Amino acid sequence: MLEVKLAGYNADADIIEKLKNSGWDGKNNISPETISAAYARISRDPKRVDELRADSLVEVDKARQSNEAIVFKMGHHSVAEHAYLNFDILGLSRLAVESLQEARLCSYTEKSQRYITLEGDYVTPEEFGEAEKKIFLETVSKQVAAYKTFFPALHEFRRKQYPKQLETKSGTNLLEGWAKEDARYALAMATECQLGFSSNSRNLEHIIRKLKYHPLAEVRQLGSALFNVTKQIVPSLIILSDPETFTKQFGREVSDGIIKTGALTAAKAVKAVKIPAAAPATGKFDVMLVDWTRDPDMKIIAAMTQAYSGRSYEASLRAARKMKKPEIIKFYKTIFKDLGEHDALYREFEDVNFVYEIVLSASAFAQLKRHRMMSISKQPYDVKLGYTTPPSIIETKQRDIFEKVMDETENAYKKIAKTAPRAAEYILTNAHRRRVLINANLRELYHITRLRMDWHAQWDIQNISARMAAVTKQVAPLSAALACGKDKFAEVKAGFFKAVK
Repeated sequence: MLEVKLAGYNADADIIEKLKNSGWDGKNNISPETISAAYARISRDPKRVDELRADSLVEVDKARQSNEAIVFKMGHHSVAEHAYLNFDILGLSRLAVESLQEARLCSYTEKSQRYITLEGDYVTPEEFGEAEKKIFLETVSKQVAAYKTFFPALHEFRRKQYPKQLETKSGTNLLEGWAKEDARYALAMATECQLGFSSNSRNLEHIIRKLKYHPLAEVRQLGSALFNVTKQIVPSLIILSDPETFTKQFGREVSDGIIKTGALTAAKAVKAVKIPAAAPATGKFDVMLVDWTRDPDMKIIAAMTQAYSGRSYEASLRAARKMKKPEIIKFYKTIFKDLGEHDALYREFEDVNFVYEIVLSASAFAQLKRHRMMSISKQPYDVKLGYTTPPSIIETKQRDIFEKVMDETENAYKKIAKTAPRAAEYILTNAHRRRVLINANLRELYHITRLRMDWHAQWDIQNISARMAAVTKQVAPLSAALACGKDKFAEVKAGFFKAVK
């Protein structure tokens, strides 16, 4: 007979502290480790799982010993995924938060520079000496002054541009948000943010180990802070984050597998090789499709045929390639027929991949990196790539002010970079650009365009995602045909069914 029992859930730390101070005898048993230890025993113990949990609650020390043995001696690291933790993170710079958010299988909710008026709070990097600090502070003060100049002018501009939006509270807030998100392009990546961060223990251990090797002191400090908090809650599940404890516990040194010491040397060797000709690519300079699964429309047909027909993939692909154009079009019309703007695409759309090289602003990157199911390789921010100017800045005749701030910022960056090359990035703004390489399957591209091409989305990421969709449709005209924002989905779908014959 089916039973579904609640094993545990996240609780506010203040509630847990009150419970510990209430005089309850089991106050030392409050730990997610008991859940992971109980679940680890499911495969080897015939007891009911709720009985295993009860045993772990009574004997927390034994539960911790069990975790250590099963996770680190036997290598069953997935057990640590049952222990889930939540963190408040405050006073972290916009630049440093990028390192934390590289982890795919975690959850982040960040203070939005679109909805909150910024007051000029920022992080001063430890790497700076007195000379660098003086340049930094002078430049940041100019950036903040520009933000405070831009915001009221942009707000009034939006109010006049869209007077009907002022009839509702949501519309009024939207116009204010548009003004804030354009004004913030003048602010440094040293600007403070706060976020809620949630992770299971397995991912958290990997994050902590990675952060402690980061070249920026602030990021290393974040790694240490996460470790110090976490070891109080789940000490048995993050031993790899503490090499000394690991060696003492298991009599051997931990191999991190994190530092890639040969990568830079290897990259320099490749850089020295003469390049004969540019690789074929499609798209504008800021969004280039540099590689893709060849014949993607046919390969999706093959993947879906393999899934639903009982044929092998090879046989399915040969059959797909023998199809006439009307049959191919009929296939896509059939699978798209009942698709709505909120529906995920078929899993088989993950079988074709597209590699994009994109040059984009820090502001746009902050949004694109949230789509963590794709692979992102990024270069440092590079002043040689220029910066992105919000159209509203030009329309409100504030371009001269904006460009002056950018020029002063870049001059400051070049001076600081002579002695602190990595930390110099703190002074660069949300407008400054970097180059990234993205590998995404078609299902993920649909998800990106649904959200980022929608009219609610910020204009910069709208432009980037629209160009990603455009270059993809050049090589996958049928399978990528409905890649668009939610607001345009019905229109694009109707146009596809009408035009494609």
